[in-house]
Amino acid sequence: MTQNTPTDDLTTPRKFAGWRMTGIAFYLDFIQVGFFFYSFGIFFMALTEEFGATRLGVSLAFMISSIVGAIFGPFIGQLLDKQSSIKPIMIVGALMLATGYGLLSQITAMWQFYFIAGTLLAIGGSTMGGQSSSKLVANWFVKKRGVALGVATMGISGSGVLMPALSSFLIDEFGWRQSYMIYAISILVLVIPVILIWVVTKPEDIGQLPDGEIIIKDAPPVAIKPQTEWTSAAILKSSNFWLIALTFSILTGVFQAILLHMVPQFMDMGFDIEEAAFALSVAATLGVLGKILFGWLTDNFHPRVAVWVCIATQAIGALGILMFDDYLLLLTASAIYGFGMGGVVPLNGAISGAAFGRLSFGRVLGLMRPATLPIQGATTPVAGWIYDQTGNYLYAFEMYFGAWLIAAIAIALVKLPDSPAATNK
Repeated sequence: MTQNTPTDDLTTPRKFAGWRMTGIAFYLDFIQVGFFFYSFGIFFMALTEEFGATRLGVSLAFMISSIVGAIFGPFIGQLLDKQSSIKPIMIVGALMLATGYGLLSQITAMWQFYFIAGTLLAIGGSTMGGQSSSKLVANWFVKKRGVALGVATMGISGSGVLMPALSSFLIDEFGWRQSYMIYAISILVLVIPVILIWVVTKPEDIGQLPDGEIIIKDAPPVAIKPQTEWTSAAILKSSNFWLIALTFSILTGVFQAILLHMVPQFMDMGFDIEEAAFALSVAATLGVLGKILFGWLTDNFHPRVAVWVCIATQAIGALGILMFDDYLLLLTASAIYGFGMGGVVPLNGAISGAAFGRLSFGRVLGLMRPATLPIQGATTPVAGWIYDQTGNYLYAFEMYFGAWLIAAIAIALVKLPDSPAATNK
């Protein structure tokens, strides 16, 4: 048996690796979001008790992380578009996250929590998962981008299913400091080897094309639409960019605020931490299904329809969370809300990809970070401030409903191709 030459290797049909990359993106998002975002509400109460901080004070850590992520977002996006390999970026991000969680286990004051969240966790999260995992999926899919991003970002909701209960268990058994150290060790042992062994940056690296088209020797060339690479200046001049940024800064900011304050809100209503954490997990569980549905809607209908359905479902669920005091009804409302919330992240990636194409995907998502910062970063601490001033979240929810109306109008003004097939640029 003779060995394949490099040319033979590039022209031999093989199993499409795109779905494996989607699975890796799912895994990285699960770790990145689960360890920080979905655990935050559980660590929330432990930190307030340890350091005597207000809810606004603890919420500031999330805002600081968002600010730093926004500042570095454009640079990370450019790096992702220009680098031939995504592996080194992901590895550096994983090392930063592991270091950050290790240091969190040793903090003695809230300012240290702010500093670590705003440096190692903010930058490491975007470079290990977040922007990097979305870019990885966008490299591998065009026609099926909506569904692929939906599957990949199921890792975000999947972490919400498991991490509230797991973090609650860890804190009860080991304390919050040891729990953060467990997170650090988990990243070193369970994440870095996966990136090193299995990540492939783009299909062309192994002789494939997006969506499973394979380069076969002597076969007619596969027709590919010409790609436009947008400069940063051109992106920033596009009205589509600013309308998409406004829409998803609102949608992301609101769901972050609702989820991060859900555990404290339910505990204020008399439920214990396990019941509150379970409600958060229910929302995340339905978010898994939402990601698939909204990805499918984006691929098969005009993307704005999917966004409107996403907003309407969230609003119905949030109204129930605000009005009900029966636990079963609250779980039902949390499930409805979570289903709608599940569409936010994949819709953002799918619509950005439809508007600007895969060559500029990393740059667009990077520029989105500072563009969405003022609204997205402020929503969670503003909700905490409203609670501190009024003793409840009523005015915060009124703010959410008004913001959703603005988002629904903004997405209606985005100019995208009318047919689903035309969006596969």
